[in-house]
Amino acid sequence: MTGPGRAPFRLGHVSGVTPDKWARMWRERRPEVDLELDLAPTDEVVARVRSGALAAGLVRLPIDRDGLHAIPLYTETTVVVVPRDHVVTAADEAGLDDLADEIVLRPQDDTLPWPDDRPGRAAISDPATTADAIELVAAGVGLLVLPLSLARLHHRRDLVHRPLTDAPQSTVVLTWPDAENSEDMEEFIGIVRGRTANSSRTPRREETPAPRRPRSSPTGPARRGTPRRGARRR
Repeated sequence: MTGPGRAPFRLGHVSGVTPDKWARMWRERRPEVDLELDLAPTDEVVARVRSGALAAGLVRLPIDRDGLHAIPLYTETTVVVVPRDHVVTAADEAGLDDLADEIVLRPQDDTLPWPDDRPGRAAISDPATTADAIELVAAGVGLLVLPLSLARLHHRRDLVHRPLTDAPQSTVVLTWPDAENSEDMEEFIGIVRGRTANSSRTPRREETPAPRRPRSSPTGPARRGTPRRGARRR
């Protein structure tokens, strides 16, 4: 339950990015503050974070980072999704050259950081979503390259995937407004960065060692140095 007067911590995330582990840790450390999850496309998550409707978002790069923090969390493996009887399935992994003669679908919600030249041949038209592209792969229209997490999300028994060793990879980041962090925001940053509940959020100050006292003899205060032989006492 949310404590009296405590607003929930609202976290947006995109398809395939599962914050379940972090949400579980949040409930253990912040039981008095509800964590609300909001699934949406990347552009929508970023816009709502920037407007303050969401406290933070888990999205894939690239994004417009104007006015936002963004810390990378992990890099996803890129795979190609093909029909189960496709020749690509004969090996444990594939390369972009293996797709040169294939129709490679390019959904409009694709976020892989492709260079100007994409692999394979383009379809007559681009499917609107990744889910639509998966249906086309199952119908034998073409192949689909995407992050592994999305391939697992859209798993079908008649399709398989193989890692693409030389394909671009997507990076998942935590993004939040470029402003003074709230206590809840600091807590969530600590969770995704792997800090323990007892670890400090701020670096320890460097302590200046106390000056050493002169050593004393067992019978009295420390003696001054013995004058050199031949020196006159004053």
